[in-house]
Amino acid sequence: MLYSKNTNEIRTLIAQYTQAKILWVDTEIADFNTRNPRLSLIQFLNNEKDITGETVVVLDVLNQPEIIDEFVCTIMFNPSIEKVFHQASYDLKFLGKNKAKNITCTLEMAKKIPYYLLPLPNLSLKTLTEALCHIAVDKTEQTSDWGQRPLSDIQLQYAKMDPVYLAMVHQQLLQLRLLNNPNPATEDLSYLTTRYLELKQQLQLLTSEFEHIETRLKSAMQTQEVLETDNLKLSQSQRKTIKAEFAQLAAVIQEHGLEFNFPITLTQKLQKELKDVISELSLQVETTNSWRLTAKQSENINQPDELDF
Repeated sequence: MLYSKNTNEIRTLIAQYTQAKILWVDTEIADFNTRNPRLSLIQFLNNEKDITGETVVVLDVLNQPEIIDEFVCTIMFNPSIEKVFHQASYDLKFLGKNKAKNITCTLEMAKKIPYYLLPLPNLSLKTLTEALCHIAVDKTEQTSDWGQRPLSDIQLQYAKMDPVYLAMVHQQLLQLRLLNNPNPATEDLSYLTTRYLELKQQLQLLTSEFEHIETRLKSAMQTQEVLETDNLKLSQSQRKTIKAEFAQLAAVIQEHGLEFNFPITLTQKLQKELKDVISELSLQVETTNSWRLTAKQSENINQPDELDF
């Protein structure tokens, strides 16, 4: 790890990485739980093969706004350098906001991966690192005092490893994204069809059982006057729907000269009621196409009405 708090050295390092194609970046924030958080450290890695943090650069920028601005202008605003963050929206509050270019967020990448491929309780960097890279991560120092100087060896060790974990998680997510977005032209239709029908049948069975158990559970808890168990809580909510006669509503709008000028979707029922009068209206017609999969009848595949219970 290269840890620098010297202004001239930091400027040299920033200039040195202007030719980088990709940087895995993290920050540490002082006074993060106050109204005036301050950027304490900027850590970045340029080598995805570094699993020890040996090549991580840690810039100590506490109370150095000019250095922060230089990093932002030189690195963050540079569209040629891909900057990878986890939960980028937070780091960008201190590093260029929405003017930053070529930003990749591993949190957003993870959100786009289907749950069955990434079945995790949350998508924090710690959770992703432990699940995808099989590395135990200690986040104790995350909430330590990043405004103190000098920083402890433990803090610096923690700071240098986050870009390493970030790079490792990023590589794993890229592979998962390939699984999630295969080329439709080369998909195995036979395999997909078989799996689709298997899952469809399982889903029908699970949905049926789930809805039945849920109904029984609600009824039992209400009858036994149990609003909470060790794992569940029963709550009641009310939704109020306000309706008015259309003719009366139209009369009130006209009487008070209200400006109600927006399109109303004409359902098939309304179209039928309007009959030929509909031709007197200035219609906005929107056409959308949708595709539907329908299982063909087969002796080998149970259809919904053929399931044995």
